[in-house]
Amino acid sequence: MRHFGHIAPATRKRLFFQEPCEFGPDSSARVLSAALGATLYSPATRPRLADDVIKQAGRGVVSMVLCLEDSIDDSEVAGAEENLVRQFADLDARGVEVPLLFIRVREPDQIADLVHRLGDTVRMLSGFVLPKFTEERGVPFMEALTNAEKACGRRLFAMPVLESPELLHLETRGETLQGIARTVDKYRDRVLALRLGVTDFCSAYGLRRAPDMTAYDVQIVGAVIADVVNVLGRADGTGFTITGPVWEYFRLQERMFKPQLRRSPFLEGRAEELRTALIEHDLDGLLREIELDRANGLLGKTCIHPSHVAPVHALSVVSHEEYSDAQDILRPERGGGGVMRSAYTNKMNEVKPHRAWAERTLLRAEVFGVARQDAGFVELLAAGLAE
Repeated sequence: MRHFGHIAPATRKRLFFQEPCEFGPDSSARVLSAALGATLYSPATRPRLADDVIKQAGRGVVSMVLCLEDSIDDSEVAGAEENLVRQFADLDARGVEVPLLFIRVREPDQIADLVHRLGDTVRMLSGFVLPKFTEERGVPFMEALTNAEKACGRRLFAMPVLESPELLHLETRGETLQGIARTVDKYRDRVLALRLGVTDFCSAYGLRRAPDMTAYDVQIVGAVIADVVNVLGRADGTGFTITGPVWEYFRLQERMFKPQLRRSPFLEGRAEELRTALIEHDLDGLLREIELDRANGLLGKTCIHPSHVAPVHALSVVSHEEYSDAQDILRPERGGGGVMRSAYTNKMNEVKPHRAWAERTLLRAEVFGVARQDAGFVELLAAGLAE
């Protein structure tokens, strides 16, 4: 699979200076953690879940979480587990390519049980999402995952969710973060990414951000994100990929744009029209939050509606200017440091301070591609939405 792989090759060629790379479940953790993109959550109770997975793969989704936790009622868990086993068998029988699939469990014992019940179809599973992760809760989850790997003979990744009250509360945050750091470092090879449970953070204080506000506008939430990145997202080799929080609003319906996109895939003369429509339908907040995610060291995003996927991916593509700067900074002859004017002549590139940024940018360029100079967000979004 690849990002923007659902659009025509000729369209990709017109949009990209460097096209996104191909990757799959067996790719390196380095590539997969950067390539997660918009990770779409779906309740495991959906009766046509296999159809949903195939449909979303055809629309550009590359990672999905099938949820047995907060998205379903306590009384539905047993039925949802049975449904997952049936749906994996259905997907296997169809022999189609599926996104990276993860199951969000409630308790450690579910991991071994589900791996056993999935049987041979476990080969379509990339790993598990582990809720309310702390050192105390996390160690049993990670041990269960390690044992399940041995039992099924294939690599399984963990994506811990950082959402516990101990992490939010100031008096316990530092100790909780250090405990999480010890746990994920011990099992580093199995941790693909860390996910932020901002909805749970808000819940602890009876808060809910409005559609014109980002998570960073809620200061108590923004402070937690900053501390998580400070401890767990460092660029010195000790850090992990940390994904952006969920966006709760989804009034935008993609079909609103379909007739327009079919008439003009690159929106010649219509770019401002689409920008206005996005703002009017509550996506202005999402777009600002995605930009702030990146500015604060996060990559990828938890999504609960398909209409969020294309904007997340369009804003993940590396611009030609970013790519040019990153390449200049990382040229071998610049190894000794120094400062230079950018090729776009609009900024200073300082080799040593900007090196980590450049390395991360080139990794993002590898998995999301580099846009041509005349291709911006609107054109990438239009291509992502087009059928």
